[in-house]
Amino acid sequence: MKSKFKSVCVFCGSSTGNRTCYREAAIQLGRELVSRSLDLVYGGGSVGLMGLVSQEVHLGGGHVLGIIPKTLMRREITGETMGEVRAVASMHQRKAEMARHSDCFIALPGGYGTLEELLEVVTWAQLGIHDKPVGLLNVEGYYNHLLTFIDKAVEDGFIKPSQRTIFVSAPNAAELVEKLEEYEPLHHGIVSKAKWEEEQVELNSYLQIDMAR
Repeated sequence: MKSKFKSVCVFCGSSTGNRTCYREAAIQLGRELVSRSLDLVYGGGSVGLMGLVSQEVHLGGGHVLGIIPKTLMRREITGETMGEVRAVASMHQRKAEMARHSDCFIALPGGYGTLEELLEVVTWAQLGIHDKPVGLLNVEGYYNHLLTFIDKAVEDGFIKPSQRTIFVSAPNAAELVEKLEEYEPLHHGIVSKAKWEEEQVELNSYLQIDMAR
C-alpha cells in the first residue's frame, strides 16, 4: 500500500497500561506502518508501548529511529532496542529531532509525556511552524475527555473553530493513517519556519553547553 509519507513519529507511553487493548493497539499500529512501508521515529525506549510498536516495525522490516535523552537511557531502555538509537542532550532536543525526521505524528495512549508531546506539535501546527498532519489514536475512547476539553475550549473562545481540525482522531490504526493521508493543512502560519529552525539551532547549542557543565 503506497503512502505519501516516508516516516511517522509515534508518541506513546513507556508503560503498557492496565488494559490489553492498548498493547494490541501499539502492535496493530506497528503492522499498519509496515504495510504502508513507513519508517518509525519514536522516543527510543524499549519498554511499554514504545517497545511494542518499535519491535513490530523492526521485525516487519521497517526502519526504526529512536531518539532519547542521555539522562533517560537507563530508565527507558532495558535490554536490546530495535533499530537505530540516537542519544541527545535534552527533552527539548529529543522533540525537535523527532519532528525533523518525521512527515506526520501519531499519539497512542500514554501519560504526561505523551500528552505534552502531542500538544506541543499541535501548537506548532497552530502557529504555522509546520504543516504536518497530527493524529490521535483514540483506543476505546481513551482520549474522549481530552477531545471534550478541546471542544469546550473552542466553545469558550480559547481555540478558533478552524483550529479544531489541526489534528484528526480515529479508534484504530488503519482508519487513523487513512485520515492522515487525506489531511489538508490550514496554511495560516504566524511564525516563519526558517526563523523557527534558526532559533532551534541556537537553543539546542545552548542546551548542549548547559548539559556539559
